Amino acid sequence: MFVMMTRTQGVHMDKQLQDKILSVMSQSELGRRLGKKPQTVSLWFKGRVPGEEVLRTSEALEWRVTPHDLRPDLYPNPDDSLPKTEAA
Repeated sequence: MFVMMTRTQGVHMDKQLQDKILSVMSQSELGRRLGKKPQTVSLWFKGRVPGEEVLRTSEALEWRVTPHDLRPDLYPNPDDSLPKTEAA
């Protein structure tokens, strides 16, 4: 059985993660890059990024905030879903 966690159930984005995201770009810019309303991104900051938006969000943040940073419950390995880089 799948249970969706909500902000009222104690799931929230911690201040350290918020600061990491905001060091890359503002909530407004992130929303623009993702085609989301500012209110939507604000709700993510009060809760968490939905699973289906994690990869797009990390990409919009130029991978400086990883899928693991955003949702360690879905991406438990710090390198999960990071783009592969070619060896020099």
